[in-house]
Amino acid sequence: MNVRTDSEPKLLFPALAGFYAAVSDHWYPMIRIVFAACVMTHGWPKLMSGAAAVAPGMAKMGFVPGIAFAYAAMVLEIVGASCVALGLFTRFFAAGIAIEMAVIAFVAKAPLGFAQMELFLMWGILMFAIALRGGGPYSLDRAIGKEL
Repeated sequence: MNVRTDSEPKLLFPALAGFYAAVSDHWYPMIRIVFAACVMTHGWPKLMSGAAAVAPGMAKMGFVPGIAFAYAAMVLEIVGASCVALGLFTRFFAAGIAIEMAVIAFVAKAPLGFAQMELFLMWGILMFAIALRGGGPYSLDRAIGKEL
């Protein structure tokens, strides 16, 4: 049995080795930016309609006081997701978003079935992984020398 001892996988298309080398450092910021942008798409309508309009829906789902949860969701989904995309205070905001997504998945969406909660589980797990790793090499956290 042949067991590979090096840590790099065999290239699927060896002719693309130069391309793979050129983009290999960019996978993490791409994931961080794209998933943060996806979270922002859910915060934007909340921001545009205002906390007073979002609060009754929060209260209906059991998040009382609704206004406090509306503001918390808006801050995490707009400010927090923007900071994750930029890599600024990445761990702090990614952890906050991961907690928010866990609450949405297990409190608000679980009674509706797995299909309703899977997106929030995915975002939560991904944000948890980002919180563990931090901003990475292409982040404002790294630029200022603090991995928060």
